[in-house]
Amino acid sequence: AGSNTAVGRGSMFTNTTGDSNTAIGFDALYANTTGTLNTAVGRSALAANTTATGNTAVGREALTANTTGTSNTSVGTSSLMSNTTGTLNTAVGISALKDATTAEYNVAVGKEAGANLTTGSYNSVLGTQALRDSTTAARSVAIGTSALQNNVSGGDNTAVGSNCLTSTTGNNNAAIGYNAGNANTTGSSNTALGVNALQANTTAADNV
Repeated sequence: AGSNTAVGRGSMFTNTTGDSNTAIGFDALYANTTGTLNTAVGRSALAANTTATGNTAVGREALTANTTGTSNTSVGTSSLMSNTTGTLNTAVGISALKDATTAEYNVAVGKEAGANLTTGSYNSVLGTQALRDSTTAARSVAIGTSALQNNVSGGDNTAVGSNCLTSTTGNNNAAIGYNAGNANTTGSSNTALGVNALQANTTAADNV
């Protein structure tokens, strides 16, 4: 193995032939054997990584459980900490995408953004606690503090604005504006545009 940099107790402890890796911090890239082109900065960052390549983890326990997932970027304490085989995820912020395990192609920026997402993929999340409680949601866009915060499994939703579609589990909803669609629970295929638009709607569908 060549072109590796390891600084800290236990960093790159088991590396055999992996090259072009950088590990800085206690147990950073600890289990890496043949993985290449990884960067781990922080205690236990990418600690379980074995053969995966092209990951960047900055922060305590960032991507700590990752084994073979590739091309992930994790910046912030506990961000993407549960990811094992998921690929091409980007998490920026404390606990962003914290519970994601095999999820792919997600982007989450903000404290606890997409924190509980486990297997949902193709989501774009920007804002503190946006899409926080979702586990399997897919192809959703949440922009703004608490946007789609309590959404658990609904997919294909678009929420732009603080507290937008906060409570929905429905699908195919679009809401733009502060509190738009805020009370929606199971209603689907609704469109709300403007502050407090469709605020009281709960289960009705196909509204504009």
